Amino acid sequence: MSPSVAELLLQRLEREAAGPDGGLCSLEAAAALGLDHQTLVGAVKSLQALGEVIEAEARAATRWELSPEGAEVLRDGSAEVRLFRSLPAEGLPQSDAMKLPGGSVGFSKAMANKWLRLEKGAPGGPRVFRAVAEVQDGVQESLRRVQRGEAESLPERDRAELKRRKLLLEVTLKSYWIRKGSAFSTAVARQETELTPEMIATGSWRQRPFKPYNFSALGLPPACGHLHPLLKVRSQLRQIFLEMGFTEMPTDNFVESSFWNFDALFQPQQHPARDQHDTFFLQDPAEAPELPAGYTAKVKKVHSQGGYGSQGYKYEWRLEEARRNLLRTHTTSASARVLYQLARQEKFSPVKYFSIDRVFRNESLDATHLAEFHQVEGVVADRGLTLGHLMGILRQFFTKLGITQLRFKPAYNPYTEPSMEVFSYHKGLKKWVEVGNSGVFRPELLLPMGLPENVSVIAWGLSLERPTMIKYGINNIRELVGHRVNLQMVYDSPLCRLDA
Repeated sequence: MSPSVAELLLQRLEREAAGPDGGLCSLEAAAALGLDHQTLVGAVKSLQALGEVIEAEARAATRWELSPEGAEVLRDGSAEVRLFRSLPAEGLPQSDAMKLPGGSVGFSKAMANKWLRLEKGAPGGPRVFRAVAEVQDGVQESLRRVQRGEAESLPERDRAELKRRKLLLEVTLKSYWIRKGSAFSTAVARQETELTPEMIATGSWRQRPFKPYNFSALGLPPACGHLHPLLKVRSQLRQIFLEMGFTEMPTDNFVESSFWNFDALFQPQQHPARDQHDTFFLQDPAEAPELPAGYTAKVKKVHSQGGYGSQGYKYEWRLEEARRNLLRTHTTSASARVLYQLARQEKFSPVKYFSIDRVFRNESLDATHLAEFHQVEGVVADRGLTLGHLMGILRQFFTKLGITQLRFKPAYNPYTEPSMEVFSYHKGLKKWVEVGNSGVFRPELLLPMGLPENVSVIAWGLSLERPTMIKYGINNIRELVGHRVNLQMVYDSPLCRLDA
């Protein structure tokens, strides 16, 4: 059986003197043994793991080597010399000279060396002539000296210039200085790593070498759970809102009245979204116990008769319909409640609110729909807000989330005008995917609450599942699997529809 690399190294090291002055360089040893240096380094590390068999001191040295471009210059000459020697005595038009061997790089260097002259007023345009009879290729000669191992004798300025022209490379060589250890031996004995019951029973452990225990080694990572991507992005979204100065709205009421979920938002009672096919209505309790009387009357009037510059919907508004309880279809009902409380304050002050919570839709479950999902909502109330403010804050919000490619498209919402859908480019799908909806709240929503006429409210909402999909990407399977995630559940979330 042929000896291993480690045994060959030990046999080579045995001939070296012991002590601090003895030893050998791993580079020289690899060359002497006819081995690749990295193979020898692997053997060094294996021997180090055996204890005090050898001592290895890491060393680093730098040397100069020709780059591929430098090797070409060494063979054919520098660009400026090749251009000079290719130029005929009668000269050439500058455009033709640029096509000669050496090209534009050689032209600029040759002009800097004053080897060429340019007559800009020559017939037919600028013309290039030789300015000297002969030149010496100093660049090629410097590279030849480097190849002979004389790089250190070159002036520092010349080496720096060759390096700047990418003709010369400064290479760092890492090696080991290897010496005999206190337990040096040419025989490689495998050290035991585990004390077995058989060793204890027979007493053989007394004669066996054991590998020293490494108390600094890191143990195996403990098996533990990971944050679901939705929870991870949810915490990131909350942090983004807080960094932007927003306050979190209370959203602990999954059960809501139709009044706050629809009517207060100027959504008519005959709207298709209020049908049982789209909304979960409760049987017990079927109705909300009470609604704010004065505010309810104003909402009824703006629906049935109009007001505040609007003609309303011109239908018979029914209190019974407004009192019907349901599982909220959006967190905008919570936004309506906090805006109503804001309007009841003695003096208006600008506010920024956000919410991240669960909403429910009476959907038929399929590959792209679920009966519940999470909605993210942001609301800003201040004087003089416009659509431009909304677009600016949306760009800031999504950029902080890591989504930078945005598009806005006009849309219709019952309670915002103007309204915009927000799209982001998904690199995995190579298409634009809707990530949210936004708009400026209508006066028919705000003024019945009692907010001042010069106060505007901008708002946007998105499904938590959509930015999660954009952020992680459908192609990023490895990270999702690392989080123990049901991928189909992520893809199938209702506002994660890829055909939006």
